[in-house]
Amino acid sequence: MGANHSREDLELSDSDAENYEEQSEQEEAEQEEENYHDAKDRSSERRPKTPSSLDQVEAKLKALQLKYPSSDQNPNLKNAVKLYLHIGGNTPIAKWVVSEKLTSYSFVKTSRIDGDNDEDEDGEDDEEGGDSWWFLKVSSKIRVKVSTEAQLKTFGDQRRVDFVAKGVWAMKFYSDEDYKGFVAKFQECLFENTYGVEATEENKVKLYGKDFIGWLKPETLDDSMWEDADDAFSKSPSSETPVRASQDLREEFEEVANGGIQSLALGALDNSFLVGDSGIQVVKNFAHGIQGKGVYVNFDGGDYRSGSSLAHSTPRKALLMKAETNMLLMSPMNGGKPHSKGLHQLDIETGRIVTEWKFEKDGTDITMRDVTNESKGAQLDPSGSTFLGLDDNRLCRWDMRDRKGMVQNLANASTPVLNWTQGHQFSRGTNFQCFATTGDGSIVVGSLDGKIRLYSINSMRQAKTAFPGLGSPITHVDVTFDGKWILGTTDTYLILICTLFTDKDGKTKNGFSGRMGNRISAPRLLKLNPLDSHLAGVNNKFRNAQFSWVTENGKQERHLVATVGKFSVIWNFLQVKNSSHECYRNQDGLKSCYCYKIVLKDDSIVDSRFMHEKFAVTDSPEAPLVIATPMKVSSFSISSRR
Repeated sequence: MGANHSREDLELSDSDAENYEEQSEQEEAEQEEENYHDAKDRSSERRPKTPSSLDQVEAKLKALQLKYPSSDQNPNLKNAVKLYLHIGGNTPIAKWVVSEKLTSYSFVKTSRIDGDNDEDEDGEDDEEGGDSWWFLKVSSKIRVKVSTEAQLKTFGDQRRVDFVAKGVWAMKFYSDEDYKGFVAKFQECLFENTYGVEATEENKVKLYGKDFIGWLKPETLDDSMWEDADDAFSKSPSSETPVRASQDLREEFEEVANGGIQSLALGALDNSFLVGDSGIQVVKNFAHGIQGKGVYVNFDGGDYRSGSSLAHSTPRKALLMKAETNMLLMSPMNGGKPHSKGLHQLDIETGRIVTEWKFEKDGTDITMRDVTNESKGAQLDPSGSTFLGLDDNRLCRWDMRDRKGMVQNLANASTPVLNWTQGHQFSRGTNFQCFATTGDGSIVVGSLDGKIRLYSINSMRQAKTAFPGLGSPITHVDVTFDGKWILGTTDTYLILICTLFTDKDGKTKNGFSGRMGNRISAPRLLKLNPLDSHLAGVNNKFRNAQFSWVTENGKQERHLVATVGKFSVIWNFLQVKNSSHECYRNQDGLKSCYCYKIVLKDDSIVDSRFMHEKFAVTDSPEAPLVIATPMKVSSFSISSRR
């Protein structure tokens, strides 16, 4: 299927919605009349429920058109708003309709997930002990936990907020003061729900530290580093083909796979690889994508020993090495955990598993949850024999040679052991989740608590810089070749961090080479708008956000791509960095970019990745985008619209 632009934020038009609302109110009034007669007949069976507040009584009278005239004037109602509902999804008839001309909202703190017997005024319920959370209630129609999953989007110039709550809703406020009061209260409740403590200045400093407290007040921070980066981008050698506003995505190839694709291993040379349930399919790299059914390597047919475990579990991670002639395959242990006790080395040219490596330190078996190359371009090194490993509390370098520097004699080794050459085993709970490397081998690590740590090429023991994150777990992380930009993935948003800062001598450095202190810029967020988030599905989350792929100094990444269910979502990197970009106008808090393109597939997407930049053709500013679903792999090129 083809590509779509991000759906525009439709204007809230009351005129289009009046007939819908009048019809709804008439039906509601008729239903109320029926309920009234039914209630008289059953009055002896049960007593009518007493409304819990005068506000609810007035709202009910208004709904029956018995008290309030039709007016948009600010009524004497606490937290008054006008409520809209989006209907029609992404069809041509999509529009906003008025759900309630006059209603009110409240923030309620409760331990009751199902919502029964919530307090109707702002405040806490009567239960003591146990966990409790803040919920947003609007009229009797909406009750949603205050979290990033609500995908709240603010429009300061319209005094409006959009959000997701079993549908896509919008609220308009009657004054700037009302609007600002709601946004401030929502942020306070979000902070408390995220961290479990009240949003006091003391708690904010404790969680973020004095150096990063500006992330909660981004308007106080200096954005000049983002602007300087834009200037550097426009002057770089790679910008000979400018990024055009009219760029579009065009599907070039679609291949039916042998089935069960689990991951992509893109090569920068002749071939790329589709890792599936039972084997690896080799495909050819072309200027417009990957295509062609080449050799298929069966896991159960090429083992160097019959007892190999690879035939009984699907590899979760595939890592190309030695000029892309070898591949390391890591399979998770049983029990659904991502950790692995070892990995298999596949010789791609012969199609055989040549050895089964084991992770071991000081004579004790250990596990790894992830592995990656030494640097962005390390898979192209024909002599490469080392790679990096990550576990919950470990960061290390593994070597496939013995301690004397000679390649191990695999024929005589019953279970070859990888050599731990450098690293650190942290005593405290760092809860590492993912990592990536720059062009020079510096390392960025994402954690369960949302922290992102930067390690220089010289030490894995002490992070040069530790960003606090925003509370959501980092599930995937990527970094540009030059180390200036970091892209973290969470379930509900992407976080883009600039690592550049000016030291005390006036020199520009990045956070891998020096301690940034408080000389930092606020991060930027990349989000789906509430409608696209709702259409993506409740259980679909952001996964595997990555920059486009360069392996050479002086080249610049041009796009970012992430997967959400059946969506592959693409952002223009230069546009995201542009501080005057229209997305950032009239926003509150951290700048959030909602300008993207969507590729919609028929099935859930396994992975979306850009090919190496050398495959960018003359009429395209970017290499092809490869999108894999379990049964198919498609290639898209970015070009000018015809």
